[in-house]
Amino acid sequence: MNILICDDDKEIAAAISVYLEHEGFTTHLAHNGVEALKVLADVEVELIIMDVMMPELDGIRATMAIRKERNIPIIMLSAKSEDTDKIMGLTVGADDYVTKPFNPLELIARVKSQLRRFTVLGSLPPPEAGVYTVNGLSIDDNLKSVTVDGNDIRLTPLEYKIALLLIRSPGRVFSIDEIYERVWGEEAFVVDNTIAVHIRRIREKIEFDPKNPKYIKVVWGIGYKMERLD
Repeated sequence: MNILICDDDKEIAAAISVYLEHEGFTTHLAHNGVEALKVLADVEVELIIMDVMMPELDGIRATMAIRKERNIPIIMLSAKSEDTDKIMGLTVGADDYVTKPFNPLELIARVKSQLRRFTVLGSLPPPEAGVYTVNGLSIDDNLKSVTVDGNDIRLTPLEYKIALLLIRSPGRVFSIDEIYERVWGEEAFVVDNTIAVHIRRIREKIEFDPKNPKYIKVVWGIGYKMERLD
């Protein structure tokens, strides 16, 4: 499998490469976001390790650009440990966050965990284009239908759009503002309650126990995600 390592500290990038290649992975190095995007244009990559603070194009903006086209796992690296930095990284599309300095063995374990998720859930094509299934919840965007364990569920148009947005990227955390802007098509402004109400109504329809949801999970301080199995 091909793994892209993007870090402006060449020694750190090289060290990560040694550990990954010892585990049998093929690595490709970049030292800023611009170089990372060039590698992605030429190589089919299965996972990205992305530093946050880099010249020319930082990890946050590079991740945002990648997420417009690809849904591959991204593990973000940063010397910053503040919660706001982690929240920003996860909000723009990172799947995991590791703070420097880190244990190389822990990073390898996280890489393998993300690849398992991608291999089992992300890379397998749906049985039919436009059909998305997670943990028994299925949305057929061709028929605009929703089922849970084979039982038909009726959602309002807005509820359907929210559920479809989440299920198309299982495991990814969407901020409240991003959900609003993508579904309503306008700039978000103090929309926390609006999204919370719609999420609650969706849960009441698709969850066996809405107070202990199986599908749509809240990530406190960030937003919501469609849960996925490892």
